[in-house]
Amino acid sequence: MSQPSIAPRGARAAVATPALSRGRTILGVDPGLTRCGLGAITATSGRVVRIVDVGVATSSPDTPLELRLLQISTLIDEWIDRLQPDAVAVERVFAQSNVSTVTGTAQVAGLAMVAAARRGIPVELHTPSEVKAAITGNGRAEKEQVTTMVTRILGLDHAPRPADAADALALAICHAWRSPGGARAVAAAGSTEAVETPRDRGAPPSGTGAPTAAQALWLEAERRSRRTGRRVAPARGSVGR
Repeated sequence: MSQPSIAPRGARAAVATPALSRGRTILGVDPGLTRCGLGAITATSGRVVRIVDVGVATSSPDTPLELRLLQISTLIDEWIDRLQPDAVAVERVFAQSNVSTVTGTAQVAGLAMVAAARRGIPVELHTPSEVKAAITGNGRAEKEQVTTMVTRILGLDHAPRPADAADALALAICHAWRSPGGARAVAAAGSTEAVETPRDRGAPPSGTGAPTAAQALWLEAERRSRRTGRRVAPARGSVGR
C-alpha cells in the first residue's frame, strides 16, 4: 500500500513555550488529496510573523480513496498535536470544472476542520482571493507572486516548494493579518495594547514607532489593494480548497 509522504521545511518551534511569550501559532492548511500543504507560523501584535514549520503531505492516486483520506487525516492530527496551534486556517473550497478534484479537496478540508474541532481549536475559512489580497495586495495574483511575497515576508532563504507549501503559509499569514478574529486574538495574546479594530487594520499599532519590515510589506499591500479597488470581504466566522 502506498504511503503518503511529508517533507517538512523550516525551523520547528518549541511548543512548550507559553503563548504570551511566543505569540499565537496559526496552522494553515491548503487542502488537496494528492498534495496537502501544511504551514505554521507564529504571529505577534506588531504583525511580525515567523515560520514554525512547513511541508506537504502527499498520497498516491493508486491508493483507495478511503485509505488516502485516513493517511492524510493521520498526518494532520500529528501536525496539530505536535505544534498545538491556537488557530487553524483552511482554504475555502470552490466548485471547479474538474468535479473529482474539487470533491477530494473538499474532503481533505473537512478532515482539517474536524481535527481542529475535536481539540477545541478555532477554525476559519479564507477564500483564495482573500489570501492573495492579504499577501500581495492583488486578489488575482498568480501563485508565483504569492510564493515570492511569502518568502519575503517570512525572511526565508529559499521559496517554499511546491506551491502548496507556500499557499499553506499564506493562509496562516492571511489569518493573522486580515481575519478579525485572528487579529484580535494575536493582539490579546502578545500585547497589552488596545485590541485592533477593522478600521485600524493596516496601520502600525500605536506606541510601536517605525513599522517593522513585515509591517511595511503589509502597509504597501494595503495601499496597492486600495488603489486597485480589489479589497475583499473579511472571512466569515469560524466553523477551509
